[in-house]
Amino acid sequence: MDILASLRGADHRLTQRMAAWDSAWARRLLPPVEEAVEHTKLWWAAAGVMAAGGGRRGRKAAAAGITAMALAELLSNGVVKQLIERRRPPKEWIPHSDVQDRPDSSSFPSGHTAAAVAFTAAIAPTWPWAGAACCVPTVMVAVERVHSGAHYPTDVAAGAAIGLAAAALLRAMPRLLLHGLR
Repeated sequence: MDILASLRGADHRLTQRMAAWDSAWARRLLPPVEEAVEHTKLWWAAAGVMAAGGGRRGRKAAAAGITAMALAELLSNGVVKQLIERRRPPKEWIPHSDVQDRPDSSSFPSGHTAAAVAFTAAIAPTWPWAGAACCVPTVMVAVERVHSGAHYPTDVAAGAAIGLAAAALLRAMPRLLLHGLR
């Protein structure tokens, strides 16, 4: 029980520290990141660019990214958020105006992070350069979710784990289906 209390305390302190991070870089860059990933717009746009300009490999990567992203959103928003009710960080901890735009749903896990990680992890094996390029906005999404007061760091970590699991499941699916047919 002491381990959970320590983890919760560290989670709360890190949330407050990240939300209070006041730099010109954060004020200029993080709000547009939040807007770009709302309703997965950034990932759909990236998939469109990959599919249109990347030939067969780009189409394959885009399809994997979109599929993994959908699976991660289903798992995070449709299953886990329904099972685990966690309140968002208190508004008093967030010293900037972003706190007004927070969703009302459960804080755990971060669906935005799950989608971003799933998309990036799913395209990386097919097109490593595109996966590397997507790592930057993926990390920025994770930072933004805590900075805006929408999530605790553990929500983001759980979202990342769900995203990785969705990408791994998608990658293993052909083998699982072939094994099931035997």
